[in-house]
Amino acid sequence: MRRFRLVRAQDVSGVSGVGVVGEGIQFGSGKVALTWCSDVHSVTVFDSVRDVEAIHGHEGRTIVDWLDPPEPGEA
Repeated sequence: MRRFRLVRAQDVSGVSGVGVVGEGIQFGSGKVALTWCSDVHSVTVFDSVRDVEAIHGHEGRTIVDWLDPPEPGEA
């Protein structure tokens, strides 16, 4: 498992702000659970971190900041 933070440089929606806006974990299966650092808490499960980036990345304005190194054999 690997932990990460979702870090937003620019808030294009005007909803979540900038800086660390989410926290997540990638499981060994590749599935990802993401929760938001806001007054409205939720947890969403994605098939992959690529899906998180595609939906919440806002063309590079939000990045996945890994807190843990990849497991041996992971890309």
